[in-house]
Amino acid sequence: MGTAIDQRLRFAFTQVAGVDAATVMGVDHLRATALALGEHAAWEVMETVGRQLLERLRATISELQLDDRGRPLARTEEEEEHLARLLLGAAWYALNFRNPVAFPLTPLCKAAFADTGAFTLTTLLALPHHDLVRDTVAQVRTAGSGPLGQLRRATVPEMCLPGPTFDGSAYVAADADLIVDGLLIDFKSTRRTERFPLPMILQLLGYTLMDFADRYCIDRVGVCLTRAGALITWPIEDYLALLGARRRNLTELRAAFQQLLAYTGCRADDDPLPEELPGVEQLLADLAPLIGLGCCRVCAQPMAQPMLGPGRARLYCSSFCRGRAPSLRYRGWLP
Repeated sequence: MGTAIDQRLRFAFTQVAGVDAATVMGVDHLRATALALGEHAAWEVMETVGRQLLERLRATISELQLDDRGRPLARTEEEEEHLARLLLGAAWYALNFRNPVAFPLTPLCKAAFADTGAFTLTTLLALPHHDLVRDTVAQVRTAGSGPLGQLRRATVPEMCLPGPTFDGSAYVAADADLIVDGLLIDFKSTRRTERFPLPMILQLLGYTLMDFADRYCIDRVGVCLTRAGALITWPIEDYLALLGARRRNLTELRAAFQQLLAYTGCRADDDPLPEELPGVEQLLADLAPLIGLGCCRVCAQPMAQPMLGPGRARLYCSSFCRGRAPSLRYRGWLP
C-alpha cells in the first residue's frame, strides 16, 4: 500500500516523471525470468498484463491531469478507486524489481500461476481487496485535506521533483519520494502515527547527505503521515541540531559521508567483513570532527560562555548534552 500511496501523491504534485521506474523495470524483468526459466507461461502472461497496466495507468494519469492545481488533490470516488487499483497492481510489479524473492508471494503472481489462461488486466484490477482500496482512497483524501494539500496549492508542477535519486545512489540504492522547492518529503502510511522511529529519522538525513553536489538545494526535510494528514518539517540546520550532529556545515558533512560511502570494500548496503573492521574504524576516526577549546564535548558547537569561572572550563553547552555524554561514552563515541 505504501508504494501506491507514494505514487498517487507524487502525481498530485507533478506528472513529469510518469510511472515509477521500479514498476517499469519490474515488468521488464519478467521477460528475462521467462527466458531464464522457460518452464511456465505465467511469466509471459504477467509481462503482457503488466504492459497493459502501464498503458492504462499512463492514459488515466494523463486524462485526469492529477497535478492540475485548479482541481482538488482527491478526485471523485470512482476515479480514486480505479486509480488505487491501478497503483496497487503497479506496486506488485515494482516489488519484482526491488525484492524479486518476495514477488511470488504477491496476489498478482499467485493468481497468474493459479489460472494462467484466465489471467487478464481485468483479473489483476479485481485482485486488491475492497478494504485495501478504500483505505488507500481514504489516505489520499486525508492527506489532500491537510497541510500537504495546502503545500500543493502553493506550488506549481515545475517546482516539484518526484522520486529523485542522488549522487550517493551509486553507493547505496536510494530514491526519495518528493522534493518541493527545496523541501524533501517522505510519505509514510504507517498506522502508528504517534511513533517516529530512528530509521525514519536517519532516512531523511541520509537522502540529504547523499546530495553531494547540492543539486536539489535541500534546505528543509519533512515527513507526511498520510493516515493522520500531518506534514512535519524542519529546517535542515534545526534537524542536524536535534540529532546532536557534531558537524553542522552541510558541505563538510556531505564530504565526510561521501568518503565513508566510497570506502573501498565496504558498500553501504553491506556489513563490513571482520578483516575490514579496522579500516572502517580508522576511517571513522579520521572523519570525526575535532572539538576545539571552548566547544561542547558532545555537539562540538562553540559555547557562548566557555568558562564557569577562573580556571574552570565548561565541558557541555547544555544539560541535554551533559545527559547524552555517558551514553556516547559507553558506545565509544566520546573519549
